Amino acid sequence: MEWWQVIITVVITIIVTAIATFFITRKIFANQLKKNPPVNEAMIRAMMTQMGRTPSEKQVRAVMRSMNEAKDK
Repeated sequence: MEWWQVIITVVITIIVTAIATFFITRKIFANQLKKNPPVNEAMIRAMMTQMGRTPSEKQVRAVMRSMNEAKDK
């Protein structure tokens, strides 16, 4: 093989690998989101209701704010 053929083969291999990695990662990420959806206000309301509490809007927003702050740390 000539040196330029080796370089072209390496570049093509890197490009194909990058494209394949992108699609595989996107599929795995979508599956993870489907299995573990992000927490939203409706979920917090349902959880509080199951615990026997009637949540106010202020309480729900406070829980959401505290979860977002904990996630950012």
